[in-house]
Amino acid sequence: MSFATAINCLDGRVQLPVNGFLQDRFGAAYIDAVTEAGPVGILAREPDSEVARSIYRRVEISLNVHHSTGRAIVAHSDCAGNPIADKAQRAELAAVVNLLKGRYPGTAVIGLWVGEDWSAAEIVNS
Repeated sequence: MSFATAINCLDGRVQLPVNGFLQDRFGAAYIDAVTEAGPVGILAREPDSEVARSIYRRVEISLNVHHSTGRAIVAHSDCAGNPIADKAQRAELAAVVNLLKGRYPGTAVIGLWVGEDWSAAEIVNS
């Protein structure tokens, strides 16, 4: 069994496109879902908060128990949990990819953007 990890918004509109993208990108059969409302904003602005630590713990379970082959942090248009302009959210996404790359060295970390058409695109990679 192969796994990848999605640190994703809880918004149901982004789940299927992200899962499909990651299955193709990492050749993973399963996607471990770590969901929060606006995780990019949380990790960009409050990387040491209790919510951020909860995200890290769940990612580490995916990495250490399921041996996840890659991680993605996801941002999307019309995010109720991170209601900022798309351009600003994309900048946060790039910063969070670097943050996660530092926390999980030697593992693939990518940034996915889900646009208004609800398709996922890789816009940042490590």
